[in-house]
Amino acid sequence: MDNKRKFEVIEDFKDLQDKDKIYRKGDRYPKPANKNIDDERLEELLTNKNKQGRPVIKELEQA
Repeated sequence: MDNKRKFEVIEDFKDLQDKDKIYRKGDRYPKPANKNIDDERLEELLTNKNKQGRPVIKELEQA
């Protein structure tokens, strides 16, 4: 993952691929911010290709 990309949680979820870490709406993803997340996992969370069937994070605009 490109560390310059920033994401915000838009739906509460439990990250089953990260020790069941809980994310709440408004949180930054991932925690810690410098954690490497592969592009495939980001795609799951940004789209409906996850267990909730809807996006749970969004990419924030870069300043």
